[in-house]
Amino acid sequence: MKIALGCDHGGYELKDGVVNLLAELGHEVVDCGTNSVASVNYPDFAEAVCSQVKGGNCIMGVLICGTGIGMSMAANRHPEIRAALCHEQFSAQMSREHNDANVLCLGARVLGPGLAQEIVRTWLATEFAAGRHLTRIEMFSAMELLNDKK
Repeated sequence: MKIALGCDHGGYELKDGVVNLLAELGHEVVDCGTNSVASVNYPDFAEAVCSQVKGGNCIMGVLICGTGIGMSMAANRHPEIRAALCHEQFSAQMSREHNDANVLCLGARVLGPGLAQEIVRTWLATEFAAGRHLTRIEMFSAMELLNDKK
């Protein structure tokens, strides 16, 4: 699977471990930066990853910043993106199973590298359950699309 990955300076160090894990699991990574600890603006990298997912070049995306909060807020501005900020495996599983999350957000200053990798593994291994959950996703996606047209 092709996965877009982006981070800001706060997530740069955690990004390497996630890149290595994704490669180990057989995924192709599209690295959207950043590539150093120099201060950058996280919305730029959220936009780059979301563009890859929205455009169909990548199936999923992973965003990393200090807390994951800023990245999730920036990513969820797009109606086609369902970004989930996860701090443990259960929320990662539910974000996929019930919400069909297509972007995972992680907080590098909140998680250790081992837990972050387990969250990524769980998130990627979980399938969307559809059914009643699809109806709910369609409800909020339709509302966002209507708001964008106003």
